[in-house]
Amino acid sequence: MFNAKITGTGSYLPEKIVTNKDFESILDTTDEWIYARTGIRQRHVIAEHETTSSMAEIAAKNALDAAGVDASDIDLIIIGTSSPDRIFPSTACILQNRLGVGDCAAFDVQAACSGFIYALGIAHQFIKSGGAKKALVIGAEANSRILDYSDRSTCVIFGDGAGAVVLEASEEVGILSTHMHSDGQYKDLLYINNPIKDQQQDGENAHMTMLGNDVYKVAVKTLSRIVDETLEANNMTKSDVDWLIPHQANIRIISSVAKKLKMPMERVVLTIEEQGNTSAASVPLALDLAVRDGRIKKGETVLMEAFGGGFVWGSALVKM
Repeated sequence: MFNAKITGTGSYLPEKIVTNKDFESILDTTDEWIYARTGIRQRHVIAEHETTSSMAEIAAKNALDAAGVDASDIDLIIIGTSSPDRIFPSTACILQNRLGVGDCAAFDVQAACSGFIYALGIAHQFIKSGGAKKALVIGAEANSRILDYSDRSTCVIFGDGAGAVVLEASEEVGILSTHMHSDGQYKDLLYINNPIKDQQQDGENAHMTMLGNDVYKVAVKTLSRIVDETLEANNMTKSDVDWLIPHQANIRIISSVAKKLKMPMERVVLTIEEQGNTSAASVPLALDLAVRDGRIKKGETVLMEAFGGGFVWGSALVKM
């Protein structure tokens, strides 16, 4: 059985920035109101010519360069996304073509904001079983294309971007464990109708709908539980974790999880103020930032966690 180790990270954020101040002219809101409730000051928004796959391509190439791996050596591509280029083929297949990668498995994972964690967990199992040796795992979202910009409860929260890692079979310890959960009873608290025809609703509103207070309550409880589960599975204590990389959903949720870990906020990688909630891209974007600026060093233990519509949630404990 092989270990799976992250050998390279990469990311991409679109050039266009939309600040809270920009929303003041189109919504009944203020910079202070948004920041106080979310921790967000600005977010990146893709240009008209950009797509989820084009962002994923740049992030993937950056990760490949960091790992010193040629795209032709990749034998598995998994993308976590809720805003794919098309319903099919998968964004991963489109990316495969963009990268010029030959015959390999390529598919998307739709697990909302937990998409990257789910994708990482699946790739981990592929490598452990010998089914792959070098994998690209990506979280990429064009959230701005699925938002209703008259809905203050959602449009001020989300941003666009992509983050990627190269995961390789290794004799060194890498991913210690991954954990994935879901509970469909909460399906109506955070969702997007099918733009073609929703089987339960009229299908006319193909934009994100969120009951924020209800989502917050469940998120805090489930993420606290998964911290305990992850540590117990590895016979580790809270003090064994060097860094927390949370899904960048809301600063209050992040603070609650850090408190659960008894971890000072200085050891939590935060991007929410500058990037907003980039859904499945938020964890790999934060990981790449902290690796490249030197905060996260080789040999340190990192806990990643995320929570999203479904509800779905998950974690990954990683030795860098």
